[in-house]
Amino acid sequence: MSISFVRIDDRVIHGQLITRWAKELPCDGIVAIDDAVAADPLLSSVMKGAVSDTKVWLFDTATAIQKLPKVIASDKRYFVIGKSPLTLQRIEQAGISLKNSNGKINVGPMSARAETTTIGPNQSVNAEEIAAFDWLNAQGHLIEFRLVPDASSYSWQDARQKLK
Repeated sequence: MSISFVRIDDRVIHGQLITRWAKELPCDGIVAIDDAVAADPLLSSVMKGAVSDTKVWLFDTATAIQKLPKVIASDKRYFVIGKSPLTLQRIEQAGISLKNSNGKINVGPMSARAETTTIGPNQSVNAEEIAAFDWLNAQGHLIEFRLVPDASSYSWQDARQKLK
């Protein structure tokens, strides 16, 4: 399978992703998906500039739905990064499986915002995100909250218990 790593990270592409995750799980390219980032040429340029030796594509959700089947069919290894669980849910609801070799969706930072509940270090969710995580979990994804490869982790089931 060509998707080697799936991540949710509200920073989308940043140094920690490249210096830590890409070293732990090598990849041939990064597919980042977020409507706002894809629509902002300056922000897109900055994110692509954060990665020097790996090809990066920044797509809005509709374009990702069109392009991901070709990525999945490739022999190369790709990271797929969404800014929100809602993005990954929309992609899967369009019939595109984001299952990777380890079956996990890794969740990095999801900063505190209005009407969010903190579930872990630098990880907060709102009602829509909770519903999206529940949906992804029901589709058989193992959801692991881990900021960096050598940090401790917890599952969505563990996080869900904090919300009751």
